[in-house]
Amino acid sequence: MLGIESQVGSPKLEAHMVKVEVLDHGFVELIDVMGSDEEVENAARISYGKGTRKVSQTRNLIRYLMRHKHTSPFEMCEVKFHIKLPIFVMRQLVRHRTANLNEYSGRYSIMSDEFYLPDEDYLQPQSQDNKQGREEGELGNTISDIHFEINRINDGAWMAYDNMINWNVAKELARVVLPVSNYTEVIWKTDLHNFFHFVKLRSDKHSQREIRDYADAMYHLVFPHFPLCCEAFEHYVRNAVTFSEQEMDVIKELLEHADTKAGLAGCMADYEGWHLGKRETKEFLEKIGKE
Repeated sequence: MLGIESQVGSPKLEAHMVKVEVLDHGFVELIDVMGSDEEVENAARISYGKGTRKVSQTRNLIRYLMRHKHTSPFEMCEVKFHIKLPIFVMRQLVRHRTANLNEYSGRYSIMSDEFYLPDEDYLQPQSQDNKQGREEGELGNTISDIHFEINRINDGAWMAYDNMINWNVAKELARVVLPVSNYTEVIWKTDLHNFFHFVKLRSDKHSQREIRDYADAMYHLVFPHFPLCCEAFEHYVRNAVTFSEQEMDVIKELLEHADTKAGLAGCMADYEGWHLGKRETKEFLEKIGKE
């Protein structure tokens, strides 16, 4: 199983890596990349034209774009994957309609004889709070019995499919007996902005574990090609928190009692210690009404 933690700027994420194995028979392969951090910067700079204000560093500009949701420069870059995954996971991938994709065809070709069998730690009972999720707890039977039932269905389905193929039943009809655990393959392409949106949703802890594995693998492969964009994405989107109007009222109330406006500004003056730039610090103080 895939277990990759995002590490901004980590040397462990090597640019030459193009393929990661996922689940028992699947994989994610990065087959093409268009653009770079610098291309995102160049796409943004075209808006200024010659002789207008310039941003001194690529990183600062990318962070500004991500922070203020100026998405079009990120849409100028693209990533393309070859993915092998179970059909039920594919259904969660295809929901992201901003991507272009083409799937292996069971009408023209023989379907795969590989089926997903969840590892022991993936087999969990139904969540009591989340109707579409799982949680830690006791199952109603042993892992071996559960695996037996899954394999029984998979083996029987493949035997029926193989028989119908040998009986000259059309491939487009013979495949109807195959379960959603059957593996398929797809070419999947999207721009960088929509890729980040995909990762935000599918790497979230509330997503199904199998699609999280694929999203994490895809992000792992893209990171070395766009390290500054990924850093900004992690800081302002993936690991960021949005406050509602009511929550902001609470924060402001707490700050009123915790410190004076001048005291807070003095605290935030150490912007480097907070890993914020001068402009980011100013924006933060403005956001909470303490400018």
